[in-house]
Amino acid sequence: MMGTRAILFEAPGAFTMEQQQRIWALMDHAGNRADIQELVPGVTNLLLIFNRSPEDLEQIADWLRNTWESLPPRQIMGRLFEVNVRYGGALGEDLAAVSAHTGLPPKEVIRLHHEGEYTVCAIGSAPGFGYLHGLNPRIATPRKSVPSLNMPAGTVTIGGMQAGISALTGPNGWNSIGYTEICLFDPYRSSPSLFAIGDRIRFRPESIEL
Repeated sequence: MMGTRAILFEAPGAFTMEQQQRIWALMDHAGNRADIQELVPGVTNLLLIFNRSPEDLEQIADWLRNTWESLPPRQIMGRLFEVNVRYGGALGEDLAAVSAHTGLPPKEVIRLHHEGEYTVCAIGSAPGFGYLHGLNPRIATPRKSVPSLNMPAGTVTIGGMQAGISALTGPNGWNSIGYTEICLFDPYRSSPSLFAIGDRIRFRPESIEL
């Protein structure tokens, strides 16, 4: 339970694209229930917010488990975004730390980062921030023990097995490796968040400063 009207379902196992696609399938199926007010997909989890406090929690838990076991993964073929990145420099100051952690030269970290194709698994943490699946395991790097206090919006980052782009300026514990000019969140747009779940991202080197 999360408060009195919400239940958080967490998928078992590792963070894989198939597990995320099953979360999307569960989200679609749960959307048919009349007693649910809102659904919030996360990274291999789903928050179900009910119209009122559920009376029989075990019944809902059983329904979630059975539905999870029976539903096939749901494919979402979103839009493709090509994102130009200025790698390294002052706005990619953690590139050296990623290089040291992985044992790879900075240019190899950059190559492995921009050669992948990423999928937006969920939007959250900050308005417009997309959690990206598809990072090459060779450059996976744990989040920093001491976060940056004022990381600019547009910073291209690595956090564990995930990639991202900072949506807002502020504290951030992910590793900065570059910068892009795109605006991920604009409250005045008809769709304030630029990305949506299922969208695909390809990074393109605009410049490299080592």
